[in-house]
Amino acid sequence: MVGKQGRVTGKIGPGLVGEVMIPIRGGVEAFYAHPSVPDEEIATGSIVVVVDYFPPRTVYVARALV
Repeated sequence: MVGKQGRVTGKIGPGLVGEVMIPIRGGVEAFYAHPSVPDEEIATGSIVVVVDYFPPRTVYVARALV
């Protein structure tokens, strides 16, 4: 899971639980998302990379360098 890229579908930021869609197991699944850098905001539609994964559905993400 760590290192996979996904797209933000619900704003990620301080005090918010965002959402990202990540391609996995031949499909795309939703995960709860938090910023890997405290106080960072990541807008809907942004491409992110998974930095940490806490099963079953929580990820910490950073902006992808595209």
